[in-house]
Amino acid sequence: MRHRKAGVKLNRTGSHRNAMFRNMVTSLLKYDRIRTTDAKAKELRRWADHLVTLAKRGDLHARRQALSIVREKQVVYKLFDEAAERFGNTSGGYTRIVKLGRRPGDAAAMSMIELIGMVSTSKKDKKKKQKASETIAEKETDAATKKTEEVIAESEGKTESESTGPDAE
Repeated sequence: MRHRKAGVKLNRTGSHRNAMFRNMVTSLLKYDRIRTTDAKAKELRRWADHLVTLAKRGDLHARRQALSIVREKQVVYKLFDEAAERFGNTSGGYTRIVKLGRRPGDAAAMSMIELIGMVSTSKKDKKKKQKASETIAEKETDAATKKTEEVIAESEGKTESESTGPDAE
């Protein structure tokens, strides 16, 4: 009986399995989404949720526990910085698995696993943000140029009125 034996074996030794999932969770946290088989994605979800929970806790012990799993310091720093704002009010379910179909060659079921609450980086969103920032900048420069023109006009108006006053003749 296989009672209380969580996790999948995936036909690998324990050390190979741990190394594989440590690499996969590092890649998931670094790139926000990765493509893998269904079985690996389902097991990877457990690892990723555990690390996000540690990051939300945010204390030194949690950071050291995360560093013992993820060997890249920059990835852990990024995770701990973003976790509170990205996953703050959610409790669990930090990943999404999307089925992609079968892999050509061996027909293995493929999935894409991604972190939920991801900052959108699509081309449309980038263009919208860039366009919005450009229009805001244009409005600010238009307002600034109008003010300077008004100031110049006022100063010119005063000099003309002073020079064309009754004392000037």
